[in-house]
Amino acid sequence: MPGGTNAESVLSAALSKVKYRNPEMTKRDCLNVIHHYRGLAPKQDKFIFDNGIQRELITLTGTIPVPYKGQNYNIPVAIWLLDTHPHNAPLCYVKPTQDMQIKVSKHVDTSGKIYLPYLHEWSHPNSDLIGLIQICIVTFSEQPPVYSRPRQETPPAYQPASYGVYPPAAAGNPPYPPHMPYRQGYPPYPANTPGYPPYPPNPPTSGYPPYPPQGGYNSSPQLQTQYSQASTGSTDTSSGGGTITHEHIKASILSAVEDKVRRRIRDEMSTREAEQDSLNKIREDLNAGGERLRKMLQKLQEESDELDRNISTLERKQEEMDEMINKLEATDEINVDEAVTASSPLYRQLLAAYAEESATEDAIYFLGEALRRGVIDCDVYLKHVRNLSRRQFMLRITMQKCRQKAGLAI
Repeated sequence: MPGGTNAESVLSAALSKVKYRNPEMTKRDCLNVIHHYRGLAPKQDKFIFDNGIQRELITLTGTIPVPYKGQNYNIPVAIWLLDTHPHNAPLCYVKPTQDMQIKVSKHVDTSGKIYLPYLHEWSHPNSDLIGLIQICIVTFSEQPPVYSRPRQETPPAYQPASYGVYPPAAAGNPPYPPHMPYRQGYPPYPANTPGYPPYPPNPPTSGYPPYPPQGGYNSSPQLQTQYSQASTGSTDTSSGGGTITHEHIKASILSAVEDKVRRRIRDEMSTREAEQDSLNKIREDLNAGGERLRKMLQKLQEESDELDRNISTLERKQEEMDEMINKLEATDEINVDEAVTASSPLYRQLLAAYAEESATEDAIYFLGEALRRGVIDCDVYLKHVRNLSRRQFMLRITMQKCRQKAGLAI
């Protein structure tokens, strides 16, 4: 039987190979079971469904202690965890050894498959493996799922010193062990095994996936060996005399309540911490958003002030334009030639030469247009262009000299 550290390493290795949707919850549920029921060991094995599909799954294989008529018996079981665990119920089987035989009942069929209302009403997070095993212990203590074969059929199997033999069966058709009515408050496991009180019933849920038909369990050749190891290792979970006292029941219930309260408090604290982290993140986002809004409002205020200044400037310019328009309307008509005057004779000569040179350039242009259109002939065009070009040359010389005298750029 591997220890807690070995079981955890086996689970981690198996979960790294098998694709489970909720590996952490599956691992936590398995370790919780192994901690309380040391006769179970995890391993990875291949499960064959009735339709022929093979799938690698994790199974908890070994024994669970079941009290019956004052004795504790190791009932060999195999619990297969689906890849959707813990949202779907596991597949449970009774795996008898060579000296045992399955007793068919409403809870166990000929292939050893276990049928319980707890499995069909499985609902996460109200259902877990601890509760399932407790229900199995209570059910099997009333109706044992196996009985021992007659001694003449098989050699007697080794039994641990602290446990009694399985209920004997008579020759021929082996009878079922006498029915023991369920007693209120019957402990679901031995005295010095820490555990939980009977698991509360869950509300029925729809949509429970049907189990694979009978015969879907793939037996492993190592099951007998593992069961023997599990049976030997589980002897420390029962008291020496197999007697359960009220003090043991009280200690078991107190331990179960304490563990359950601690687990719920831990879950509640984790939920509150997650909510607190979410609220802190929302507060940081709100603070960042408020800072961005303040910057946007400040920028809008600056743009509004700038717009007010531009409007004031525009209104002032508009008033100046209105005054100029009114002043121009009140004066007489202005002579264009007298509107622009020079301040000195030199500038007046420069201005007159520039105006005449521009007019000469325009005249040459229009003479070219007249020649192109056939208004004048070539001789007339050449005569006038020659005269205008000579005049234009003289005007440009005059402007150059005026600029030199006035100290302007040439």
